Amino acid sequence: MKSISLRTQLGLVALGYAAVLVVAATLLYGRHLQELKYPAEASGGMWAAGDALLYIFIACLFMVPTIFLLFVIARFEAFYKAYSQLLLSLSLSAPLCVSVFFFGENHVVQTLNILCLYRLILSPFILVGIGVSRLMARFDRAKRLISYAFLIEGLTLAIAVALVIHAWGGPKNR
Repeated sequence: MKSISLRTQLGLVALGYAAVLVVAATLLYGRHLQELKYPAEASGGMWAAGDALLYIFIACLFMVPTIFLLFVIARFEAFYKAYSQLLLSLSLSAPLCVSVFFFGENHVVQTLNILCLYRLILSPFILVGIGVSRLMARFDRAKRLISYAFLIEGLTLAIAVALVIHAWGGPKNR
């Protein structure tokens, strides 16, 4: 049986990303139309929870073609090394976001705080992606870099959760 060429495999992965992008855009546009039709109801907490679930669903949809992309590039050391360096750089943004979000609240612009909040909310998904990437890694240098990324992301997520728990359960200011 003849194997599929690398170009075809990458094309199929790109087609998968395009399909997920179309589905995500359709879902978000439909949600936007609902908000326009029911503006009073759309400002409530239940709609916010629905928005959060929609975003989580879309993030999970984007993970599917990413896994197939990892299958394709895992055979090539240069590609996977560059990918592992990208993951390490991405994981280094997590401690920066924790420090900006928790300690620089009054010293940075609100937009940067919101960006850091979104980065921290996506941290569990990034951690799963890093874990899957580590399982697929075949080369020693890539394994080591991805292990560092996993450690940084995991510890940062644990510290962020501990800070949130401490902030909610700490002494009450009266």
